[in-house]
Amino acid sequence: MRRVTIAVLLLAVAGAAEAQTDKAARCAELGALYDRYSGRRGEGSGGPSLDRAGAAMDCQNGKYDQGIKTLENLLRRSAITVPPG
Repeated sequence: MRRVTIAVLLLAVAGAAEAQTDKAARCAELGALYDRYSGRRGEGSGGPSLDRAGAAMDCQNGKYDQGIKTLENLLRRSAITVPPG
C-alpha cells in the first residue's frame, strides 16, 4: 500500500511539473506573438507596453495564469488572433 501511495504522489508531482512547463511555453508563445505583431516599435512608438512588461515578469516569477491572461487581453486589444492553447 505504501508503494502505491508513493507512486501516486510521484505521478502527481510529474504531472504538475509538466503543466508548469506547458504554461511557461504558452507565456513565451503569446509574448512572442504580441512582440511580433503589436506594432509598437520604432521611434516615437511610446516605448514598451507596461502591461506587456508586467506579463513577462509574471511569467518569469511562475505566475503563469496571470501572465497568460494579460497577454491574451493585450493580443485581443491589438486585434491579434489568440491561438488556441
